[in-house]
Amino acid sequence: SFFRVESMVLADLGRKITTALRSLSNATVINEEVLQALLKEICTALLEADVNVKLVGRLRQNVRSAIDFEEMAAGLNKRRIIQSAVFNELCKLIDPGVPAWHPTKGKPNVIMFVGLQGSGKTTTCTKLAYHYQKKGWKTCLICADTFRAGAFDQLKQNATKARIPFYGSYTEMDPVVIAQEGVERFREDGYEIVIVDTSGRHKQEESLFEEMLQVSQAVQPDNIVFVMDASIGQACESQARAFKEKVDVASVIITKLDGHAKGGGALLTLTLKLAIVLLLTTGQFTLRDMYEQFQNVMKMGPFNQIIGMIPGFSSDFMSKGNERESMARLKRLMTIMDSMNDDGQCEG
Repeated sequence: SFFRVESMVLADLGRKITTALRSLSNATVINEEVLQALLKEICTALLEADVNVKLVGRLRQNVRSAIDFEEMAAGLNKRRIIQSAVFNELCKLIDPGVPAWHPTKGKPNVIMFVGLQGSGKTTTCTKLAYHYQKKGWKTCLICADTFRAGAFDQLKQNATKARIPFYGSYTEMDPVVIAQEGVERFREDGYEIVIVDTSGRHKQEESLFEEMLQVSQAVQPDNIVFVMDASIGQACESQARAFKEKVDVASVIITKLDGHAKGGGALLTLTLKLAIVLLLTTGQFTLRDMYEQFQNVMKMGPFNQIIGMIPGFSSDFMSKGNERESMARLKRLMTIMDSMNDDGQCEG
């Protein structure tokens, strides 16, 4: 999946890492001293974004292990080798090591949302439902939150605005009954994406976990999504673990990343092998969306000019040779995409 993340925190982190890597281009000699200074800058930027100190330490150690100046043959591009090592480790940092869950067309896929109160769970349910609806799935919403006053009203309002069918009750107080009835009804009507919003609490209470377990047993979800507020920083790991120990949480959606200094702490959930789903502003791109974005990029002019518009980058970031190479790669990629359908499968 491809994501466009419009977030001040991530933009700021990206800016700092870009500045650190640019210092490599300015160095006349690439040696141990330059590498240490670069790693110090990058690690400081990650720690300031609240990325866990162990994860940062591991990144530093792995980059150090990958670079051996004494073993490097003469004529090798040391700058490129260092940049590549840093890039690979940054990618590892945001890779949970598990594939993202994908629903199956033509059958009911039940997605159950869990999380604490105030994490943005109900709004996120609607965003995900709307995302699938736009992609042509028959989508619906169920409000099984009987704990929070106004929960059904909120979901009803969101669903009505997005023109998504919904189910809930003002009189039934048992969330298990509501969830079960809703799922059965939508299954019979041939809905493919059935999203169940469950109750939250202000903290991890036993009553919340018990209710969550009962709903899960009743509706047998295909995917349980934990919605997590990025602003809690590194506390997210213990929170996600507590939920995962009670029910089979397979995915995590991180909310409120925009503008919060502790956003990096959310990366700790990746150590729990949870597939990350980012629903920030624009959500996910299909291959067709991506193709159209590439077409728009090609019309905007030279790559350096475009890169200069991105926060943290300047128009001299890319050399002329690299610019030509990148444009050629983009054209090749678009040629390949011409022979694919929206799901990334080659046609014919």
